[in-house]
Amino acid sequence: MRVLIIDDEKSIRNTLKEILEYEDHEVVLAENGEQGLAALEQKEKPFDAVFCDIKMPGMDGIEVLEKIQRIDDIDVPVIMISGHGNIDTAVECIKKGAYDFIEKPLDLNRILITLRNVSDRTSLVQENKTLKKKVTRVPPLIGQSEPIKRIWDMIDRVAATDARVLITGSNGTGKELVARWLHEKSPRANMPFVEVNCAAIPGELIESELFGHEKGSFTSAIRQHKGKFEQADGGTLFLDEIGDMSLAAQAKVLRVLQENRITRVGSDKDISVKVRVVAATNKDLPAEIEKGSFREDLYHRLSVIVIHVPALSERKDDIPLLAEYFIDQVCNEYGMVRRTITPEAIEELKKHTWTGNIRELRNVMERLIILTTDVIGIDDVKAYANPLFR
Repeated sequence: MRVLIIDDEKSIRNTLKEILEYEDHEVVLAENGEQGLAALEQKEKPFDAVFCDIKMPGMDGIEVLEKIQRIDDIDVPVIMISGHGNIDTAVECIKKGAYDFIEKPLDLNRILITLRNVSDRTSLVQENKTLKKKVTRVPPLIGQSEPIKRIWDMIDRVAATDARVLITGSNGTGKELVARWLHEKSPRANMPFVEVNCAAIPGELIESELFGHEKGSFTSAIRQHKGKFEQADGGTLFLDEIGDMSLAAQAKVLRVLQENRITRVGSDKDISVKVRVVAATNKDLPAEIEKGSFREDLYHRLSVIVIHVPALSERKDDIPLLAEYFIDQVCNEYGMVRRTITPEAIEELKKHTWTGNIRELRNVMERLIILTTDVIGIDDVKAYANPLFR
């Protein structure tokens, strides 16, 4: 571990240094708060722990602790030490964010146990961050074709704003992935991303699903329920297949977008929500407006920014990258030895008519990996690319 010791007493600094270096820790010394903070702000070699005296001339230890808490991108355990300790001082230090409090004269075993606990804490925090990344990691938007580059450019431009976005494209093109990247790159990334499949919810339930309901508001409402708008408060609400939403529900969604307030079913109380709405559809909404099945005013509310996700047939140059990505993904999922694919097989994949777009390609690659060994060749693609193979 790399440890910083901040103490105005030379004898204390040197004693701690000898103890910690004997235990194979790297030690940096600072004789006052200013020197200690300067060492911490040099972030090229971060510290794993800080020992800081409380009673020091000029800037005392409590002030140093408060300043450490305000340094960006630093999360270092601070152990406060004092020869004038009492319960009130210790409590104040812990309240202000200190990891521990040790009284002088310093006890060797107490110091080593504290550092061991710090090490365990650091390991747990790092493991938690790693697991969180695995759980919440957004899959990449694969491709280097011009249409994909345009989508990335649009995401980068729009993500930081609260502008509503309408994502259009055929089924299986990756509209949800675009929505997730808009959220991931936004200031709302640490807040909820809530998805609603408007086509999968019966018309009589969609109001309760979106806005929630109070206990007893209808027969099966046995408890209060928060709707998707409330669940997404502070984050992003993704309304997938918005073109399949009933006109009655559209009117209520329009009101929420206008007023940023929702009312639960069975309640007369308005609830304020701050949600970024991203919608997606595989339908031609202007044509739906002409037919009278989609509200024009809602369309204009939703389509501040429109991102069109092209069909795979419009970006066949991305097929080699997508195929390799799916080979990695599927082989990892199944614990299989990684397959390779020949250039001829890739060319054969490019000739295929991808009516199901990326989703269909992923299914084909999974099928090829299961039914072939080692190398996926052109004959394999010809035999198994069609789900009705014999």
